[in-house]
Amino acid sequence: MGFDQYHEPPEELPAETRTFARLCASLTEEAEAIGWYEQRLALEKDPEAHAVMSNAVGEEFKHFSMDLEFLLRKKPQWRQIAQGILFQEGDIVEHGEAAEEAAEGEGDDESPVKSPTPGSLGIGSLKGQSL
Repeated sequence: MGFDQYHEPPEELPAETRTFARLCASLTEEAEAIGWYEQRLALEKDPEAHAVMSNAVGEEFKHFSMDLEFLLRKKPQWRQIAQGILFQEGDIVEHGEAAEEAAEGEGDDESPVKSPTPGSLGIGSLKGQSL
């Protein structure tokens, strides 16, 4: 059985990277399940069935949140950006741009390439980076 979450040979990846990939895949699966339940709930007429599915989607959201928290604990710069966006009133995109700008230069040691500026592909930020 193949594992689509790997884009590099799994046997060459460190255990931490494989765990991170598994949690990314789990986060995606939970988000997909939430979307499916929301569609079902939008159409379900039976109150008892609706209640059961409402409970189930809550469980999926709990799992999604736990996966996200795990990933944010592993990537402090991601947490910093998320904190600048989540639970804030106002324009989401503006908060995202401001949070990303504030986090630039404070990246983790694993990622020497800075985030691209808005509207950029970030190719210029690769100059001088050795492989």
